[in-house]
Amino acid sequence: MLFSENIRIALRALRANKMRSVLTILGIVIGVATVVALLAIGNGATASITSSIQSGGSNLLTISPGRQQQMGPMAGQSRQISHMYYSDYQLLERGLKTNITAIVPVYQSSYTIKFGDESFNANIVGVMEAHKDVRSFTVAEGRFVSDGDNKSQALVAVLGDTVAHDLFGDLSPLGKTLSINGIKFQVVGVLESKGASLGSPDDNVFVPIETGYKKLFGETALYNNKKTVNNILISVDDTNAMDTVSAQATYLLRRAHELKPSEEADFNVMSQADTLSTLNSVTQTLTIFLGAIAGISLLVGGIGIMNIMLVSVTERTKEIGLRKAVGATRNQILTQFLIETVTLSVLGGIIGILLGVGIALAFSVSGLINSVITADAILMAFFFALAIGVFFGLYPAMRAASLHPMVALRYE
Repeated sequence: MLFSENIRIALRALRANKMRSVLTILGIVIGVATVVALLAIGNGATASITSSIQSGGSNLLTISPGRQQQMGPMAGQSRQISHMYYSDYQLLERGLKTNITAIVPVYQSSYTIKFGDESFNANIVGVMEAHKDVRSFTVAEGRFVSDGDNKSQALVAVLGDTVAHDLFGDLSPLGKTLSINGIKFQVVGVLESKGASLGSPDDNVFVPIETGYKKLFGETALYNNKKTVNNILISVDDTNAMDTVSAQATYLLRRAHELKPSEEADFNVMSQADTLSTLNSVTQTLTIFLGAIAGISLLVGGIGIMNIMLVSVTERTKEIGLRKAVGATRNQILTQFLIETVTLSVLGGIIGILLGVGIALAFSVSGLINSVITADAILMAFFFALAIGVFFGLYPAMRAASLHPMVALRYE
């Protein structure tokens, strides 16, 4: 019997029981749609994280305090017991001579900011002029904090895009005076929005770090009468030199903190690659976990196909006996029923792919996440559905092919 004839017989059998066929492929549709949608969303999340980290500055090393002390039996109850100091920044600035674009300290704290009747808490960040280039910020209006502002301890502020709109609405903030913790600052600049990215400046207010230490941060920025910093940012001029600079910075800081070789460092040096690796590992693990759930759905759909095909074999026992009596071979019967099963799986796979792509596009249009649909994900889902059809259809097909014609013809 021709292959095309087998397909026609298979489609005719499926059309004869339309509702049963639809319910049979539903598990495959749901499984394939879930696989396609989850992989697209997972790829989108990974791309978003990568873009977010890379937009925070090129070839960036971030040095931060490293030691935490547990405060209680519950997870998350801890306090910082190590500190980074402004003197650490000065040490690195003197000690790191090559492969460095810029080194900047960062101190930040939350204070109430006010303009007119509007007031709310915002993150106040003490910075230097080079901070803008290190973090790849773009000034939309006015200017950024300058070295001159730091030398003169000027009371000036640069606003993130969200803070500017929340505080001033449609008014231009430039030249306006706002209050930070009761101290008057003049707005000299507004940054372009970076959206929901890692380290976005949108919700921050930037002031000269020397101004902050002298007139704003007070004793909260001191430890053992030494000025502390939250982070030290190092911009490296060559990606290939990241490990070298990291090792040099680690050596200088361990020596300055008088740490023995066997002692754990009381600071962390993290590169963009480290951050990307950690976050991508989390998203990939989550995607695999959700994909496994989708795979279970496909397996359930395959079991449903096998059950329905076993019912179909039972219902068509006399038909099988008649065909064998007039000369149909075992392989022809096997092929016919296997084609029916694979047809169900392929139809379910195609519908599932279209549904999965639709779900992924809906997420992108809604703005929740920019899904990334790849041909690899679609092909993987399709061939997985095909394999499910072949695997679970093989037993019913073999059962049909093994029926003896005389037994099948006498079946009631």
